[in-house]
Amino acid sequence: MAFRPLGDRVLIKRVEEVEKTKGGIIIPDTAKEKPQEGEVVAVGPGARDDSGKIQPLDVKPGDKILFGKWSGTEVKIDDQDLLIMKESDVLGVVE
Repeated sequence: MAFRPLGDRVLIKRVEEVEKTKGGIIIPDTAKEKPQEGEVVAVGPGARDDSGKIQPLDVKPGDKILFGKWSGTEVKIDDQDLLIMKESDVLGVVE
C-alpha cells in the first residue's frame, strides 16, 4: 500500500470483532457494532507547533489503539476498509 497520511493523521485498520457470543450465538453483521479498537497502519510526520517545528506523534505503526465510536473518516484502500483520523481522536494505546 502506498499511502502516507499528512500532518497529525493516522491510518487505522479496525480489529475484527468476535462473531459469536460466549453462549455460542452467532451475531449477524447487521446487529454488530463496529469495534472501537484498531491497529495503526501508517502515521503522518506530525503536527506543527506555533514556532513551525514538527511535533512527532505518540503512536507508531503496529500500535493497538482505542478510539471514539464516531471518530475518523472511513476509506477503502487496496480493498481494505480503513479509517483516517487525527491523533487527538485516539483515546489510548493498548499495551
